[in-house]
Amino acid sequence: MAMIHPGAPVRRLAAIVVFALAAALPGRSPLEAQQPSFADLAEGLIDSVVNISTSQTVAGQRSVPLPNLPEDSPFQEFFQEFFDRNQQQPRARRVNSLGSGFVIDTSGIIVTNAHVIEDADQIEVNFNDGTTLEATVRGRDSKTDIALLQVTPNPRQKMVAAPLGSSETLRVGDWVMAIGNPFGLGGTVTVGIVSARNRDINSGPYDDYIQTDAAINRGNSGGPLFDTNGRVIGINTAIISPSGGSIGIGFAVPMETALPVIEQLREFGETRRGWLGVRIQPVTEEIAESLDMAEAAGALVAGVSPGGPAASAGIAPGDVILDFDGRKIGDMRELPRVVADTAIGKTVAVTIWRKGERMAVDVTVARLDEEEEAAAADEPAVEEESEPAVSEALGLTLSELTDELRGEYELADDAEGIVIVAIEETSAAFEKGLREGDLIVEAGQEAIDTPAQFIALIDKMEEEDRKSVLLLVRRKDGDLRYLAVRLAP
Repeated sequence: MAMIHPGAPVRRLAAIVVFALAAALPGRSPLEAQQPSFADLAEGLIDSVVNISTSQTVAGQRSVPLPNLPEDSPFQEFFQEFFDRNQQQPRARRVNSLGSGFVIDTSGIIVTNAHVIEDADQIEVNFNDGTTLEATVRGRDSKTDIALLQVTPNPRQKMVAAPLGSSETLRVGDWVMAIGNPFGLGGTVTVGIVSARNRDINSGPYDDYIQTDAAINRGNSGGPLFDTNGRVIGINTAIISPSGGSIGIGFAVPMETALPVIEQLREFGETRRGWLGVRIQPVTEEIAESLDMAEAAGALVAGVSPGGPAASAGIAPGDVILDFDGRKIGDMRELPRVVADTAIGKTVAVTIWRKGERMAVDVTVARLDEEEEAAAADEPAVEEESEPAVSEALGLTLSELTDELRGEYELADDAEGIVIVAIEETSAAFEKGLREGDLIVEAGQEAIDTPAQFIALIDKMEEEDRKSVLLLVRRKDGDLRYLAVRLAP
């Protein structure tokens, strides 16, 4: 029993009492009584985790490059001959890299990251018992950074598969454990908590990462992230670090995202994702207000692929997709994931918001890689010259689109709308990103053909005390985007 000495600081009293009570518990040290142990969990799972070693041949380069001389220089031939005679020919070299993975089937199927085995000529899988097997790529998907490897098990080897779990019930603050091969130190166990969920780190269209502070370093890529039940709930794939080492910000692909990809790679050797044929953007508070929506939710359709599933179903730019196949689209990022997981050829119900009303349409999902881009260009219309008009409400000077302005602003022959020829830099339109040379294609979801039409529409909105107007804007590169611009008070 710990003794409390006279004069002991009061701030230490609680800690001493806890120490005394913990010490009194039979069979447990004070430290064990206060800290969870992952020893049994790690011991039962470590054999399912593998180290992956890859090598590839990289073409050699000259150690000293040729001088950068004009093609017609009299010295070009001289220097070329000198370098060829005096410098050794560049030699190809072998480059090795390390990563992690885990067994999902005792027949020899292993999951890792796609970037771990990218461009590899040779892949070796090292098991915890010391066995090394050569692997072949069964399939890979760069969009989710997942790859499937195949090895032929050694008859004397006991291969252990990691149990797969669900990340749906994972909560911020839950304990997680990572096992991997950081810096070539195989069989390394680290623990931490779930720091956040649904992280978008701008790595691809299906970003939905689990963030954890469990130490993840170089070489951990492709390794499993376990929950406290010993089930894989994520695949470690990326870190944020200025030094290359762990600073407690690591990211794992959740199993809800990974499992459909793994199943397709296992069955087909490739992914077969659903495709809707829309280009989308977020619904901001201003956009929601301009569309008379009660809340900022869903995915705003900024463009529709000609002949695609959405176009065939009647979905048009300016529509907001609210529900897809019975699943509410609360955020734009959710739609690509939901569509990708939908069976190809399935007809689903889609709820859209169009001009103040909810509408239901049926869409038959196609395969993503079957997209065909239409390249047909219409003949440019002959347009009459007109005087630029000024919209005082938005600080814009506008003009009809003429051949002269097409050339001046490098606009495509099939571009339509009215062109911004000047803009006040203190205006709300400039703040939202509108610039000289941009085209206004629609305003308030109405096609705009002339500056007069645009100004009349803005005046009408001001009379109705509307706070903002939704503009469909086309950039020089042809990119279409919706912008909600605040009207002048």
